[in-house]
Amino acid sequence: MGEVDAAPAIVWLRQDLRLRDNPALNAAAATKRPLLLVYLLDDESAGRWRMGGAARWWLHKSLEALSADAAKAGLPLLLRRGKANAELPKLCAETRARAVFWNRCYEPFAVQRDTALKAALSKLGVETHSANGALLFEPWTIRTKSGEPFKVFTPFWRACMQSGAARAPEPRARRLLGWSGALAGDTFKQWRLLPTRPNWAKGFEPLWRPGEDGARKALAVFLENTLAAYPEARDQMAIGGTSRLSPHLHFGEISPAQVFAAVESSVESKPALRRAADKFLSELGWREFSTHLLFHWPTLAEENWRAEFNAFPWLDDEAGFVAWTRGQTGYPIVDAAMRELWATGYMHNRARMVAASFLIKHLLIDWRRGEQWFWDTLLDADLANNAASWQWVAGSGADASPYFRIFNPVTQGQRYDADGGYVRRWVPELARLPDKHIHAPWTADAAILKAAGVELGGVYPRPIVDHAEARARALAAFAEL
Repeated sequence: MGEVDAAPAIVWLRQDLRLRDNPALNAAAATKRPLLLVYLLDDESAGRWRMGGAARWWLHKSLEALSADAAKAGLPLLLRRGKANAELPKLCAETRARAVFWNRCYEPFAVQRDTALKAALSKLGVETHSANGALLFEPWTIRTKSGEPFKVFTPFWRACMQSGAARAPEPRARRLLGWSGALAGDTFKQWRLLPTRPNWAKGFEPLWRPGEDGARKALAVFLENTLAAYPEARDQMAIGGTSRLSPHLHFGEISPAQVFAAVESSVESKPALRRAADKFLSELGWREFSTHLLFHWPTLAEENWRAEFNAFPWLDDEAGFVAWTRGQTGYPIVDAAMRELWATGYMHNRARMVAASFLIKHLLIDWRRGEQWFWDTLLDADLANNAASWQWVAGSGADASPYFRIFNPVTQGQRYDADGGYVRRWVPELARLPDKHIHAPWTADAAILKAAGVELGGVYPRPIVDHAEARARALAAFAEL
């Protein structure tokens, strides 16, 4: 075999860190050429949306797992850091590769980068092949009857389900031949993705297992133990009633097609799961809808989707923002949520809505500040989901919750953490308070506070805003629009 014949097919991995159901990998394998897997740490192309600190921890662990899996399959994984538009042409020249394969990403910076890269590689005589490995439905395939993008979730998801066009998972390619050439690459240590001084991610280790195998096991546990009770349990903050698959899905350690197929298979064997399955699959639908919105409205992560919110009178409340980030607002359910985020890189979905609503509507702080904080601290930070969800809470987005819907953090806690288990776990200084007062410590009399070891304004802060006053202020601000 000559040098040209021995040249590899390059598989550029991004948010698809898996070997199973990987359309780009399968298409490259079908060429019968030896395969070279490459991951580029391309912070420059992402700009302000370079991966946040928590997500970088997950990336390190996920790539370590992928590297081990790939090695068992005889596939080399090359690590390089730099702008993809420069590194990939360089890599093609080094290896004499004439084809590059990847699965599509849908963030605006990724679409712009990939479009330019296709043109550049084409000029060099290098073929490019992109595939859908991240979604059930491509954003341009689901349209209203008038041919427009959907702006409301329910008809969007109905159209998806009626289209019959959901991507099915592909079996892993049988023949995977690794390229045997020698190349200079980076090491995980050189990338410094893990925090050290201090190691604020030390609490992540016992809770998560990044990697394809970890994702498959997380799905199996969810289907076996959690799916049946999902419609009711998903909102209860103190119990494990959600799938916790979001980081695995974001990094592509498992695909939505694999999850969808596994859920449907569970329903086939247990028809009584149909209602629970539909509710869970609709949450996959929200993930699809968020990507749909970001693709068709590329400024979603940075600008109000509803232009009237451009005139909203946001406050510059730095002290309030810092108290929110540290879980020191004086509202136990909000503080528990923010402390869970810091300790675990994750926050319960109901808690995300409550915490976001508090920042936006109790403190009148621009949703974009919260979005940026979540971007840096969430393991599952996903640009489409993050932006669409923050704008949903703010009332400024597509199919959003109306701005005048203002969560009362006390009643939210009483409803979705009735026995205070969530608060007691994450705000331990309140653990000895009785259930009646756990979500509103200021309502307890001095004797109860003393018996519980709680000093308001000392061991635990008083509320930084009064709910009724904050609600009235938020509604007055909204009225100005």
